[in-house]
Amino acid sequence: MKKAGIIGVSGYTGLELIKILLSHPGFEISYLGASTQGEISEIFPQLRGVFEMRVEAADARVTAQRCDLIFLALPHEKAMEFAREILKFKSVKVVDLSADYRLSRELYEKNYTTHLDPRNLAHAVYGLPELNREKIRAARLTANPGCYPTCSILALAPFVRLLDPSIGVFIDAKSGVSGAGKALKTSSHFVSVNENANAYSPISHRHADEIKEQLQILKGSEFSTLFVPNLLPITRGMLVSAFGVLQKSVDAEAVLREFYENEPFVRVRSEPVSIKNVVGTHFCDIFVKTAGDKIWINSAIDNLLRGASSQAVANANLMCGFAEAAALPRIAHGI
Repeated sequence: MKKAGIIGVSGYTGLELIKILLSHPGFEISYLGASTQGEISEIFPQLRGVFEMRVEAADARVTAQRCDLIFLALPHEKAMEFAREILKFKSVKVVDLSADYRLSRELYEKNYTTHLDPRNLAHAVYGLPELNREKIRAARLTANPGCYPTCSILALAPFVRLLDPSIGVFIDAKSGVSGAGKALKTSSHFVSVNENANAYSPISHRHADEIKEQLQILKGSEFSTLFVPNLLPITRGMLVSAFGVLQKSVDAEAVLREFYENEPFVRVRSEPVSIKNVVGTHFCDIFVKTAGDKIWINSAIDNLLRGASSQAVANANLMCGFAEAAALPRIAHGI
């Protein structure tokens, strides 16, 4: 058994990590850390009678001494402070769920803050298994992708080299309220969200550069991306519509099916996708339709799982030599 720790366990992604790891055949939870101390069942009452463990004041050195792999479920900037100390212990591996190691230094500092750990940033692997599986296997530090980038990149990866680069791609993305995190915000109050839907940070959202950078890596050249996120009055789930123009006529569904032929957690659908069919799972569902040279790609994920915690476990599985699919949830919550 490998010993796993979670720092930042008190948030939504921390709870989802616990749920997955409790059924994992190869990991045992050996450390829980957060800014709030106490029993984990006091933070998450749904765990009472199921899992009891003391949540300690987060300490990088203590965690590294107890664990083989550590999940960092922390805000940006705070995560790299811990990662920098943990990675001094050569036998320990890290999956970081924050944005701290996802972007080039230039783009990170444009969107977030001064990077405190450029040394580890240089060898961090972007943790999207369908695209970087072998690199993840060899990694000590994996940067778990953002939720919007996961849903958008998986939709666009099969087509990015087929799209007209002079036009690029337009991405309309919609997320449940849990994507905003657990901290209280006026914009995520019930009275603000209920019976409402709205765009936020249009074009300038931090995930726009993450999506663009990864698409440019796939294409091998400059690629224009316009990204607009929207908030839906639902707890969890994410829906993406991506629009572009093809350079030549192709059978888009055949392209999509061939690209993901051997990927068990990407399901190619024959009708527009539904959030309800993926919430509670690690699946990404994708549908594509064309009209002449115009293309529409439609994808859906659970933002807390495929967009965060289950993808983190998939990366940890690869890094520790387990089957990638070990303990990943497959049955949707919907009826």
